[in-house]
Amino acid sequence: MSDSVCGEEIVERVRKARQKMVDELGKVIIGQEEVLEQIAIALFSKGHILLMGVPGLGKTLLVKSISQIFSLSFKRIQFTPDLMPADIFGTEVIEEEPGTGRHTFKFMKGPIFANLVLADEINRTPPKTQAALLEAMEERSVTAGGTTHKLDQPFFVLATQNPIELEGTYPLPEAQLDRFLFNIVMDYLDPEDEMRMVSQTTSPKVPDLSKIFDSEEIQEIQTIVREVPVSENVVRYAVNLVSATRPTVAKSPQFIKDQLRWGAGSRASQALILAGKARALLHGRYNVAIEDIKALALPVLRHRIVTNFNADAEGITPADIINKLLEIIPE
Repeated sequence: MSDSVCGEEIVERVRKARQKMVDELGKVIIGQEEVLEQIAIALFSKGHILLMGVPGLGKTLLVKSISQIFSLSFKRIQFTPDLMPADIFGTEVIEEEPGTGRHTFKFMKGPIFANLVLADEINRTPPKTQAALLEAMEERSVTAGGTTHKLDQPFFVLATQNPIELEGTYPLPEAQLDRFLFNIVMDYLDPEDEMRMVSQTTSPKVPDLSKIFDSEEIQEIQTIVREVPVSENVVRYAVNLVSATRPTVAKSPQFIKDQLRWGAGSRASQALILAGKARALLHGRYNVAIEDIKALALPVLRHRIVTNFNADAEGITPADIINKLLEIIPE
């Protein structure tokens, strides 16, 4: 960890801001505390999120509210079957200069030029457009007319998928799913929380959200996250956990070989450690603990492992397999 006073002040601010963030978002989002924390972790880890949830759970409102409390620009892209890469990135148009009549090309930026981009129902657009978005997520730049344009920083994509509707969709390939730091499942509210949500959202009062961080502070936090120390023991646990998901590895448990077609790659190990550093900061700690790795195993791994026919036939999900691994992998 950096010894600079500035760095220590930011770490302290992150610790205090965790509860404030929950309080502020609680004005518009009822429940979903775990989802809120995981989104904050991904943002501070400089990662992207795939959010799974049925319609009507407030996914768009959640992302808008996060952009407000973090003072980030926000754009929403509704993915449709006819959406083209230029509709996301932007395109070059011909402009005529006043007076001279000279024609020049000018690049008109698309909706991807924002700090926080909501890619709504990403599985409804063809692979060509999906691949173009994922390339921008990885490179954090787009190229048009031979010119490379850097995206706004910080840059964060939150893509959503509807898990109950598969007709007319284009599911993301496993290699592209691996580009997302987290796969977060947004579930139904319990009855008490839903009662509070309905009462709050049907009243005339509009909540006023306070700002917590601006874009410069977020980028500074993203830098400090990478400086959080992690012991060799924690790294070994993360690597052992990920390695155990691979059915081709001799030491993998038998149920992994029986139920998985494909395991997680090395990017999953990196994601566990990096996200663990951000979680440690949010909880006011200056080092990563095994509890951080365990807490983040589900969102990091559930989209990086592929069940086989045997598991599907028995109704065994990736979450079931990950939870079983957490019980048997020694610390």
